Amino acid sequence: MTGVAGMPGVGSGNGLLEVRIAAPATDAPRIASVLVEERLAACTQVLPGVTSTFRWDGAVTTAEEQLVLAKTHRSRFDAILERVGEIHPYETPEIIAVPIVEASAAYAAWLVAEIGAG
Repeated sequence: MTGVAGMPGVGSGNGLLEVRIAAPATDAPRIASVLVEERLAACTQVLPGVTSTFRWDGAVTTAEEQLVLAKTHRSRFDAILERVGEIHPYETPEIIAVPIVEASAAYAAWLVAEIGAG
């Protein structure tokens, strides 16, 4: 398997995750910072301009949010659920994880080293 420009890659059994968290613009940057500061994620990105439509309390609701993308390892997922639950303003925040199916070996090693997982 190869990653970027012929570099060896790391495949789907690597345990790496991208955790996606939708949050109000006032809270997303703090969530992103806390996850990195507490080594629950190696890095985060905050994507602005997300419009979410969902049903809540029996009504269809639309909210302007930001999306936090956190790169981590599955061994940190439960801790992320707990920590985000403590600081997120929503009663039921969106916190979902998708596997990172492929990554360069160098990036995967850096990610795992940053959060002390593996």
